[in-house]
Amino acid sequence: MLKEYEHSAFRLETRDSYASPTEETAFQQFLAGESVDMGWFQNWLASIRATTANGRAFHRVRVVSVPLSDYVRFSLGVARLANEAGEDIRYVARQDAVDLPEFDYWLFDSRTVGKMHFDDVDTFLGVELIEDPAVVVELNYQRDAAWHRAIPRDDFAAEHIDEH
Repeated sequence: MLKEYEHSAFRLETRDSYASPTEETAFQQFLAGESVDMGWFQNWLASIRATTANGRAFHRVRVVSVPLSDYVRFSLGVARLANEAGEDIRYVARQDAVDLPEFDYWLFDSRTVGKMHFDDVDTFLGVELIEDPAVVVELNYQRDAAWHRAIPRDDFAAEHIDEH
């Protein structure tokens, strides 16, 4: 799904849940208060480590509703592992994101957009690649606005959940 890129990839995530069959078991373990098996996530973590070791960057901002949904609380734990692997994931409360896009997108090297499409039950349908300069410039601006408002994952988690 990730487009090849030279320097940086940024993703804006705007949904409070994602229907992903690969993480469903882990999410159910989380909800049951059980130990969460993160085996399903290891390939992504290895990809982040390899990519960032080669000097490329992953940045992500998640726009979330407060109080947090169960899925967002689960994803905060997943994000901790991704951050440790080299991805910089930050959060912004939805009330502080009123003029940001209401759709998910990837921005590759500030010149190509991958607009994400989902159905009404949060299932990923596909990505639309966009290279129209006007759209790309606007979403670069939105990336910067989102990044400016977002706070690091650990700070956000400390404010909104007890991880101990």
